[in-house]
Amino acid sequence: MDLFDTVDDKKYQPLAERMRPQTLSDFAGQEKILRGALGKMIAEGQTPSLIFFGEPGTGKTTLAKIIANTTESNFVKVNAALSGIAELRGIVKEAEDQRKFYRRRTILFIDEIHRFNKGQQDFLLPYVEDGRIILIGATTENPFFEVNAALLSRVKIVRLEKLTTADIKKILARAVELEKFSVEERALEIIADFADGDARMALNLLEQASFSGKIFVDTLKDLLGEKIRRYDKKGDNHYDTASAFIKSMRGSDPDAAIFYLAKMIDGGEDLKFIARRMVICAAEDVGNADPQALILANAAAQAAQFVGLPEARIILAQAVTYIAGAPKSNAAYLAIDKALADTQGDVPKHLRDTHYKGAKTFGHGIGYKYPHDFENHFVKQQYSPDEKISARYYEPTTQGAEAAIKERLEKFWHK
Repeated sequence: MDLFDTVDDKKYQPLAERMRPQTLSDFAGQEKILRGALGKMIAEGQTPSLIFFGEPGTGKTTLAKIIANTTESNFVKVNAALSGIAELRGIVKEAEDQRKFYRRRTILFIDEIHRFNKGQQDFLLPYVEDGRIILIGATTENPFFEVNAALLSRVKIVRLEKLTTADIKKILARAVELEKFSVEERALEIIADFADGDARMALNLLEQASFSGKIFVDTLKDLLGEKIRRYDKKGDNHYDTASAFIKSMRGSDPDAAIFYLAKMIDGGEDLKFIARRMVICAAEDVGNADPQALILANAAAQAAQFVGLPEARIILAQAVTYIAGAPKSNAAYLAIDKALADTQGDVPKHLRDTHYKGAKTFGHGIGYKYPHDFENHFVKQQYSPDEKISARYYEPTTQGAEAAIKERLEKFWHK
């Protein structure tokens, strides 16, 4: 315990910090991970270097502290955005002293590890490799994109799933019991639903609501606004609205699609949930009638996550109105489903790889015609397996840009 971290001082800490579990038995969520190999390693004190990857409030910091407590390790926390190599040198020196004089390992917890530059990551490599430092990183970004390969090869990536509403309710119930809050049961359900898997947010909302005395549903209405009444993210309204949103884009009604988009945004729907439906619709219902729709939808999905609300509403609106107004074709969607139901057949020999030793002895690649050597960069030859020569999976429509695809295929293949 830190000199200034006394029991009396805890009352000045935020509720989320006061409720932070100290042992695995108090930790809510991530059962699948903790029942597996990682849970066993923690229990046996054999924790490897780790990177916890997950959304805010899923327990990354808490789990790192529990590991330190369970393994009786020295725990050092730094923020990647604020720490430099000079600070890391001091931590390594302290870790060496802890091991030499007290036989204690040091867990270095790096919050937002994706913000560490290459030089900082490279500095840690030898100390992680020889065990002087047990590294635990936390990130909301995919570490395979943000952390260099050399460091990734020395750590185990653990993805933490978003907490369920039941997990959040368990955390809230524990806080209510320990803090002696007076609360309506329905109010806890509303907070758990509104937090959408973020335990820290849920506890912060509970604490804010407690300032007015007993926590009623009406108290939350004042705190959260109309959103809790108009849109239930886990109930029928959630699925009905999402269904209507997709069907309105598919049905080429931009006004209806924008209405349902607004309803979801106003109700606090997860931007990723909205963006996924938008991207799927662009591929499934617009397809090659306007290939630009998928490009725009994917770009909008990324941009919306990058800028966040409220500006994300403008980006999503642009993509939604484009998709709704675009010509429609589900030919590509139908084609892949037909093909998935009909996958038996061998690759013709002239299309097989010729690079490995002995390939040509087996006739691989012999007779293959390179299309770019022919007029219009096309030559008619067999591409499908013998069993599928007459199979037709993709039937392009005459809608939008797909009409040109249909015309070209008919000219070269189907005449």
